[in-house]
Amino acid sequence: MKKSLLPALIAGLFSLPAMAFQPFTVKDIRVEGIQRTEAGTVFSYLPVKVGDTLNDDKAAQAIKALFATGFFKDVRIDVEGNVMVVVLQERPAISSLNFVGMKEFEQEAIVKALKEVGIATGRIFDRSLLDKAEQELKRQYLSRGKYAAQITTTVTPLERNRVGINFNIVEGEAAKIRQINIVGAKAFKEKELLSLMELTTPGWLTWYSKNDQYSRQKLTADLEKLKSFYLDRGFLEFNVESSQVSISPDKQDVYITLNVVEGERYKVSSVKLAGDFSIPEEDVRKLVTIRPGDVFSRERLNNSTKAISDRLGTEGYAFANVNASPEINREKRLVDFTIFVDPGKRVYVRRVNVTGNTKTRDEVVRREIRQMESAWYNADKVKNSKERVDRLGFFTEVAVETPPVPGTSDQLDVNMSVTEKATGNLMLGVGTSSTDKIILSGSISQNNFLGSGNNVSIQVNSSKSNRTYALSYTNPYFTPDGVSQGFDIYHRTVDTSSTDIAYYKSKSTGGGIRFGFPISETQSFSVGIAADSTTINVFDDSPTYYKRYVAKFGETNTSFPLTLAWVNDSKNSFFFPTSGTYQRAGLEVGIPGGDLTYYRANYQLQHFIPLSKRFTLMLNGDVGYAKGLGGKELPFFKNYYAGGVNSVRGYKASTLGTAGTIEGEDRLGGNRKVVGNAELLWSLPGFENSARVGLFFDAGQVYASGDKFDLGELRYSTGVTAAWLSPVGPLKFSIGAPLNKKSTDEAETFQFQLGTTF
Repeated sequence: MKKSLLPALIAGLFSLPAMAFQPFTVKDIRVEGIQRTEAGTVFSYLPVKVGDTLNDDKAAQAIKALFATGFFKDVRIDVEGNVMVVVLQERPAISSLNFVGMKEFEQEAIVKALKEVGIATGRIFDRSLLDKAEQELKRQYLSRGKYAAQITTTVTPLERNRVGINFNIVEGEAAKIRQINIVGAKAFKEKELLSLMELTTPGWLTWYSKNDQYSRQKLTADLEKLKSFYLDRGFLEFNVESSQVSISPDKQDVYITLNVVEGERYKVSSVKLAGDFSIPEEDVRKLVTIRPGDVFSRERLNNSTKAISDRLGTEGYAFANVNASPEINREKRLVDFTIFVDPGKRVYVRRVNVTGNTKTRDEVVRREIRQMESAWYNADKVKNSKERVDRLGFFTEVAVETPPVPGTSDQLDVNMSVTEKATGNLMLGVGTSSTDKIILSGSISQNNFLGSGNNVSIQVNSSKSNRTYALSYTNPYFTPDGVSQGFDIYHRTVDTSSTDIAYYKSKSTGGGIRFGFPISETQSFSVGIAADSTTINVFDDSPTYYKRYVAKFGETNTSFPLTLAWVNDSKNSFFFPTSGTYQRAGLEVGIPGGDLTYYRANYQLQHFIPLSKRFTLMLNGDVGYAKGLGGKELPFFKNYYAGGVNSVRGYKASTLGTAGTIEGEDRLGGNRKVVGNAELLWSLPGFENSARVGLFFDAGQVYASGDKFDLGELRYSTGVTAAWLSPVGPLKFSIGAPLNKKSTDEAETFQFQLGTTF
């Protein structure tokens, strides 16, 4: 005998009594109707087991439990004798997701977003979840300003109880901001206020920045910028009363209206200090930059409280609380401030933790950290530690947090998190000439060899004009206190027949050792000694100057160059600095004992000035002077040259110099060099740590020993430059135009360098 029990119980809320059978002891349980679901999965959800007594209540519980899994769209329980038969109808599974007409997004990103709402291949199909998926997809398009996007979903049944889901998308055009109105602004022109906002109407760069597409997050940020602008100019009660965003009927145009109340402009009548300073009060007062009589500025007030907090932080008061309390006199439009200082307890560092350095040894990071464990906390040392680790160049990101130790009031940890980057570098240089066609040069270096922080590099230049094979090694911590040691071995051959330099050939073989000594956190001094053997060959078409030098000093000469250098590097980043200074003064002397005695002195000064969040001004100067010693001439192959992508852009490499007119058009170089560069650099939005572009102005020249040092002979150029840490490596290029090119100069508009990291 076979009975059907509790059919279609899903509509009965499992609460109606069903007296279709007498209770009985279950001797067996059989599952029917399943195709993909394992029987064991069904048994695991059933509240009834073999040997249990089945009645109406337990049957209802069983049906409810199986429906709750979401796997089935129909559940029925039958009885055959003492056998409980569970009859199931499975929900279909999602076999595939297809997107037709989607161009705005990568399919992988959308698939990931839909998975978060429950729609993904292999999952059970649920119509309600599909509706949520459609809404999520529409939300993604709205975030891109495509308000007219249309999405049609089609569900296609497939064999083995599966379905395919097709999203047919008509994206349409992104809506553009056509107008932004600021109502109520009187103290400042609307044009000036609109220039502060990131959102804007279509312009020549908005195709890239997308700032002409409405975004709630961007509008919120812009409103805060407007508020800061007014508060920094004395409008203490400025307020944005409302912001309206409307869309045209065709959903192509967006209009934004901001209603603002400026209020009155206030001046500062007094600034008082109160609280427990823990440091001399006069030191605190020096940090307050806002004075009585000044127009109120929130920025200057915040900078003052921050400076006090930072000053206390250097003394170990990491949790200092510094707040400014205003007293407003609306009649006289004056405001008094009392700055309350609560240093809290002086704290010390329990542990310094370093994470993220999977390749780099822990000691390589820790030896750059200036904040010691079990010492008083010092905010300056923590900041300096972060900058030193960042300047290593081993990491794309360095972050520092100082959380308090739970259960204590006078301890904290310094947690430094780093994100490693590829520190190997394969640099390739590509150039052209009328004879060499393509010139290839390169170097392989590993700045963090085996995670030790040591540098190993091999330089190879395969061009016809210059072949170089060099091996260098540097240990920056030869001693625990930061004395570095390095050595260099090289073999170079030069053939200038395919270049613009006067014709000669040379072979040089040598090697040397060097040491570096730290002077301060940003300064170091280095000294090195090397031995070199150089053979020079001149020819009939070589300059008389070269022939005379070889006849006087012979073809083969040995020298012992002594090098001294001082470096001061306070840049805030290794790759793309926005502030700080780099200085280097170097001296190379061919000491007595060798055939060549001379000296070459160089000085470089590079300064980065932050102009805004996006723009940085870089100024660079590089000068050099060389001369022979002991009555000997300066070896001509020690001359300076200028021009090229790393010198004066817009001119071919090594082609500048008035000395070039002495022997026809051949370039002889000179014993004096002057190069200056100015660049206005712009960090690309979204690529602040990997790319930036700029406008440059270059000037430079080299002078021979017989030439008068004449600034009127400087060559100038201007153009655009770009640097990008691309997936294939660091790329630098420039498009330059000479401004005062002479007939003897050679221009080169496009110049670049390409490298590959590994």
